[in-house]
Amino acid sequence: MAARKPRVVLTTGAFEVIHPGHVYLLKQARRLAGKRGKVIVVLATDETIRQRKRREPVMGERERLQVMSSIRYVDKVVIGYRPLSFEKVLRRFRPDVVLFGYDQIEVERAFREFVASKGIKVKIVRAKPLPGTEKMSTTAILNRAVSNAMSHRTG
Repeated sequence: MAARKPRVVLTTGAFEVIHPGHVYLLKQARRLAGKRGKVIVVLATDETIRQRKRREPVMGERERLQVMSSIRYVDKVVIGYRPLSFEKVLRRFRPDVVLFGYDQIEVERAFREFVASKGIKVKIVRAKPLPGTEKMSTTAILNRAVSNAMSHRTG
C-alpha cells in the first residue's frame, strides 16, 4: 500500500487582530492537513486592506506575518493577497484544499471560483461563537474598542 502524500491546506485573510474565529479557522486547517501535512497562510497585503476596508491596517503586513508565524497550527506564512499573485501562490504551494472563513463568503467569491476552476477543493469554515460573544470579526473588535475609548473620554 502506497503512503498518502501529505495534505496541503491553504487559507487567506488579513488577520489584523487575532481572535477566536481566526484560531478556530487555523485549527480546522491543521485538522484537515493532518500531522504530516502543511498549513499555509496567505496574508492580505496592506494595500489590499486599504482598498477593501477603506482604512489603514491595524498592524502592518510585517507585524502580522510575525504574529501569524508564531501560531502553532501554521507551517508557512506568505504575504501576497492579490488576484494576480494568488495564481502564483497556488502554483507554488499546490494546495489540496483552500479554506475560507465564513466572513469571507462574499468578499472572496472571485477567489473561491478561481480556486475551484483549478480543480482545488474549496471549503468554508463557520466558526462556532463562544457563549456570550458577538460576531467574531476584526471590525467588531475595533468598533467595540473605539466605543469603549470614547465612553472613557466622555464619562
